Amino acid sequence: MIITIEEARNALRIDGDYNDDIIKPLIEAIPDYLYLTTGKDWEDESNPLAQTTAKFILQLWFDPQTQDSERLKRTIDGLLVSLTALGRSYNG
Repeated sequence: MIITIEEARNALRIDGDYNDDIIKPLIEAIPDYLYLTTGKDWEDESNPLAQTTAKFILQLWFDPQTQDSERLKRTIDGLLVSLTALGRSYNG
């Protein structure tokens, strides 16, 4: 996983494990999403940009109706562009 359950709880500002049944599938889906959008597998690397992107994606997926959802989407889009470029530099 790109981020741990503890990192996910911290990003979501959640105490306790009562939402883990919702959070775990989301953090398990993030590596595939990043691979499909960037063309690179980020799961085996501890890349800070990939981890930050994963946390923003998690926030949006966990609460898509938040008042900040449009701002989160723009931030994620920018981070995905950067990750894609970074992935190309690793592969090229």
